[in-house]
Amino acid sequence: MRPRHDHGEPGGGRDPAAEAIAGWLWGVAPAEVPERLCLAAVGLLPVTGASVSLYSRGLPVRLGASSRQAARLGDLQATLGDGPCHTAAATRGTVLADDLTRAPDAARWPVFAQQAVDAGVRAVFALPLGTAAVCVGTLDLHRAEPGRLDAAELRTARVLAQVTTAALTGLARDGEPWPGGTHVEIHQATGVVMAQLGISAAPALARLRAHAFAEDRTILDLAHEVMRGRVRFDGEG
Repeated sequence: MRPRHDHGEPGGGRDPAAEAIAGWLWGVAPAEVPERLCLAAVGLLPVTGASVSLYSRGLPVRLGASSRQAARLGDLQATLGDGPCHTAAATRGTVLADDLTRAPDAARWPVFAQQAVDAGVRAVFALPLGTAAVCVGTLDLHRAEPGRLDAAELRTARVLAQVTTAALTGLARDGEPWPGGTHVEIHQATGVVMAQLGISAAPALARLRAHAFAEDRTILDLAHEVMRGRVRFDGEG
C-alpha cells in the first residue's frame, strides 16, 4: 500500500521532502518509525537500501533496515568497528563514498570496502543523527551501483536524518521500547570477556570483533554464543 501524501494547501510553503516523509509515516506505530524511515529513504532517493542505528559506546545498534542487505551492511560495520557509519559518528559529519572499488573510498576502509563490494554494495552514504555537538546514531544509505547523490538528493537525505533524529528523540521521551534491542547482548558479552580475561571494555570489544571476523560471522552471533557459554575467551570449558 502506498503511503498517504497530504500536501496541504497550494502555496503553503511546506518543504516537499518533509511532506513526502510525513506521508510515509502516516499512521505508523512509534516503534515502527525507524524501519519506515528506511523504506522512505529507498522510496525517495536513488538508493538500494537504508538502515538506522544508534551509536552506543563505539557500537552501532541497528534499529531498522529496509532489507536484509541493509541489515547485513550494518552488522558488518559493527563487527569490523570500521566503515562509513563509524566515521560519520566520530566526525559528526556526512560521509559520502561514491565508489567503494576506487580510491579514495576503497582506501578509507579497505576491509569494509572489499566486503561491502562482495555483498553487492558499491556506494555508501552515512549521515549523523543528533546535533552538531552530539551524534546519537547514523542514517546509512547504500546503492548497488557507483554514483553520487546530487544536491537535491543530498538535501532530501539530510531532511530524512533530521526527521529520524526527532523520531528517536520522541521515542526516548515517550518511553517507547527501542527496536533492535538484541544488540544489548553485545555489550553484555563484552562484560563477560572483560571478566574472563581481566581487561577493560575497549580491548574486550576488540577481541570479540577479531574473533567474529576470523570466523566469518557477525559480532551479534558471537555475542549470542558467549552469553550461552558456548564460546569462552579464557581457554576454559
